[in-house]
Amino acid sequence: MPVPKRRLSRANSRARRSQWKAEPVALVKTIENGKTVYSLPHRAKVVEDSAGNALFLEYKGRKVADA
Repeated sequence: MPVPKRRLSRANSRARRSQWKAEPVALVKTIENGKTVYSLPHRAKVVEDSAGNALFLEYKGRKVADA
């Protein structure tokens, strides 16, 4: 395993770490039955009945799994 030849200074290690930045979650806004719904793109969504019980998972309008 490679080992650094010299110790890295605090300033250099902190400067390296500071380059990482969190990105905001990309949500897709859709309107379903008059309600605005935010969801994650390219993920299956849960289809619920009128009582709020989960029925199945749907992706691109097709049933992909039972809930």
